Amino acid sequence: MFAMNEEDQVNASKLGILPPVFFPAAIAISLIVIGTIVAGDSAATLFSSLQLWISETAGWVYMLAVTGFLVFCLYLAFSQHGETRLGPNHAKPDYSFLSWFAMLFSAGIGIGLLFFGVAEPITHYLAPPDADPRTIEAAKEAMQLTFFHWGINGWAIYAIVGLILAYFSYRHKLPLTIRSALYPIMGDRIHGPIGHGVDVLAVVGTLFGVATSLGFGVSQVNAGLNHLFDVPVGTDVQATLIVVITACATVSVVSGLDAGIKRLSELNMILAFLLLLFVIILGPTLLFFNSFVQNLGLYIGTIVERSFRLNAYSGDHAWMSSWTLFYWGWWISWSPFVGIFIARISRGRTIREFVIGVLLVPSIFTFIWMTAFGNGALSFEAAGAGIADVIANNLPLGLFAFLEQLPFSSVVSFVTVILIITFFVTSSDSGSLVIDTITSGGHMDPPLWPRVFWAVAEGVVAAVLMLTGGLAALQAATITTALPFTFVIIIACFGLMKGLRMEAAKAKGASAVPDVQIVGKGASWKQRLNALLSYPGKAEVEAFLDDVVRPALQKVAAEMQVSDHDAKVEILHGGTEIKILHGDEIDFRYAIEPRRLMQPDFAYISRDDEAKRFYRAEVHLLEGSQDYCVYGLTEEQLIHDILSQYDKHINFLNIARV
Repeated sequence: MFAMNEEDQVNASKLGILPPVFFPAAIAISLIVIGTIVAGDSAATLFSSLQLWISETAGWVYMLAVTGFLVFCLYLAFSQHGETRLGPNHAKPDYSFLSWFAMLFSAGIGIGLLFFGVAEPITHYLAPPDADPRTIEAAKEAMQLTFFHWGINGWAIYAIVGLILAYFSYRHKLPLTIRSALYPIMGDRIHGPIGHGVDVLAVVGTLFGVATSLGFGVSQVNAGLNHLFDVPVGTDVQATLIVVITACATVSVVSGLDAGIKRLSELNMILAFLLLLFVIILGPTLLFFNSFVQNLGLYIGTIVERSFRLNAYSGDHAWMSSWTLFYWGWWISWSPFVGIFIARISRGRTIREFVIGVLLVPSIFTFIWMTAFGNGALSFEAAGAGIADVIANNLPLGLFAFLEQLPFSSVVSFVTVILIITFFVTSSDSGSLVIDTITSGGHMDPPLWPRVFWAVAEGVVAAVLMLTGGLAALQAATITTALPFTFVIIIACFGLMKGLRMEAAKAKGASAVPDVQIVGKGASWKQRLNALLSYPGKAEVEAFLDDVVRPALQKVAAEMQVSDHDAKVEILHGGTEIKILHGDEIDFRYAIEPRRLMQPDFAYISRDDEAKRFYRAEVHLLEGSQDYCVYGLTEEQLIHDILSQYDKHINFLNIARV
């Protein structure tokens, strides 16, 4: 329906990139990296101060925005808009549910679960915000907070960004970039400086969000290698690991979405599921089932209060900055990355399927994971395992201290290191693909060289931040880069709502006009019955397109042009369409496209599969197939059908103008 302007399209096609997005984003990231290197040892202090300042002055923005995103998601899922498909009406999902979930899980939360699964509950147990340390109340609060930080609030951020992108890209043919969500508000201005600026923000936020995860991942790989092989723990070793694993990610990038990311994601899911099963069966199994039910109840009972809590009365901004606000900033900074990635793999699903799937399925898996690892670690710590002392000295080592309490700990720890590395690779791989998509103007198959460039850039940023400020620098960079993008998401939500209301107005306009399309209108009942029972082959439908459809469309276009309306007929791949252009308003499209189907059982005798096939001449509008066939109509009857659909379109425009 809409696309890049002509100049951007030419630049993107020549260079494989969109220069007004690629170069400003690359320059901005380079300046931040150079500034961090120049700052040296003072960078860590600067980052910590910046993180605390943002949490004190803009923490309320994060809390209100994230809660608002969740409420908006739930409204869309259970409103009339829930049936809207992310793509044409006839679109089917590109991936099975299992593959979809596997890719979503690996790209979205893999490293975080491994890093924080043990570390966060134990840390809250030692220093809870409201309870006395190392008590039963502290353990309950620790799991309550962990569930909140990894529950549906965070996934609502991914869901809303992914939904916005998928809707405008697959439903309205706009580029798969963040700027497309602003089209209902800004119109063609999204192709100018404002749109370029929005995409630059998305690129910078995505890169720093991915770099943060890579930093967490590599610090844990280092801890695992230290635990298994006494490899020293230090920033030099971690920088070397970043280089090695980034090289592996680059190889995966070259392999593409289906060959690289999909296979690695499915491998991640298998390994993660086996590790989870191992912990549940050989750990405190009964405790897992009991505590999961109780944790879920505590989470549901406190989610509203937690969603608005900012410690305004206690003034403890440091805790909020280090935990809740950091998490919301991390989720938001990852949202362009995960949102575009989810959108790419979610074509054909309804809004209701999308929202429920993205909110509930990963959240439930995450709750199971956090209960198995978190409550298991709390149980071992209460028995004197000393996991808390390990985490106090080296946070990433907590997972391996926990696994040490289980049988076959060395083998399982080695497999866990492999799992962390594969999560590292898929995160870098997916992040590079998404950034490449944005900087190429939403190209669905972006060129290879920018993808490699961004994979290397992610590794460089992660290494620099680790060398200059450690995990504190990663956290501060995440919160800082996420703040401006929060406002972009809020504006995009208004754009999505406007787009959905326009679509609802179109449906209302269609229902308000009597449907005068009747297959075989003016024909005898026997002729109509023959048309209903006919199963034409490909050649017959193609002859119908040549002899009836194209002349009818050309007559309508010619008459429209006589009336000073811009209309044109185009031959599609196997079909034909007419477009009536409406300037700044939504154009009208009427197309006839052949569709191959299987005959019903009562209609054939032959055992030859191809002989059982027949073709329909289906009507398509802007939103996709209308699921009815016009084969057998005369030229006059077909023109009446075109005018019937155009009448509905005009009525929709009249409603939309009100």
